[in-house]
Amino acid sequence: MPFLALFWVSIIWGTTWIASKEGVKHMPALQLVAIRQFIGGVIYIGYFLLKKTPWPEGKQWKFILILSVLNFVLSNGLSTWGVKYISSGLGAIIGALVPLWVVIISFFRGERLARLAIVGLIVGFSGICVVFYDHLNDFFIADFRFGIFLSIVATLTWAFGTLYTKKKAASFNPYFGLGLQMFISSILLFAFTGATGTSVSLSEIPAISWWSIAYLVLFGSVFTFIAFIYALQRLPSEISSIYAYVNPIVAVLLGTVIFNEPLTIPIIIGGSITLIGLYLVNKSMRKS
Repeated sequence: MPFLALFWVSIIWGTTWIASKEGVKHMPALQLVAIRQFIGGVIYIGYFLLKKTPWPEGKQWKFILILSVLNFVLSNGLSTWGVKYISSGLGAIIGALVPLWVVIISFFRGERLARLAIVGLIVGFSGICVVFYDHLNDFFIADFRFGIFLSIVATLTWAFGTLYTKKKAASFNPYFGLGLQMFISSILLFAFTGATGTSVSLSEIPAISWWSIAYLVLFGSVFTFIAFIYALQRLPSEISSIYAYVNPIVAVLLGTVIFNEPLTIPIIIGGSITLIGLYLVNKSMRKS
């Protein structure tokens, strides 16, 4: 069962880039994220209320609030917004860079880097350079630059969230905490889109976006997060991290098939080099 859960995570989280890309074609990206996380959060919270699960206490709320902002408002929100302007495959490749940022942030916080981590960083960023070689002309397009910026910031905030989780790991139910983070983040996003006038009325959202939201809620947020935590708790870290290498491959291939996104030699070679760098970094982190 744990391996089946890991296979599910590896494939489904790759497809969510496609669902997000389709959804944001027809509605504001942050509003899509807010609706997705509101529904997902309500499902989680409703379940645990029925189970009479104890609520978080004291400093646990601070932990939940910070992760709500880092992982769901900023990381999930900005990465979804980013694929409005760049291909879903490119967004997924950038999204896979989180371990590289974790190592870099750790270095600036005074931690020594293992030799393997340094090699992994060099290899990973070399792969990204190869990928972007195919997009040099696109950097003259303002929307493309903006999409790249959003996607990179999204990976940075997730990296900070990862380090904060390691430092301040809380002891309450991780599924319940996840639902609370989704719900709180949705309220913050609804407030932002309402205040800035960047939302549309629900009646103006087309059916294709609602189908995307439904897929992202059920498969991207509910079922897959359950499978993810289940696999993390039962598999060695070197096995449970495989999903990080499979997700971008799934997103790139599906983007080519569904959206006719270009699958060029630089993307294939650069993406492969990047994944090798990520593997080396992850291996180094597990050793330390």
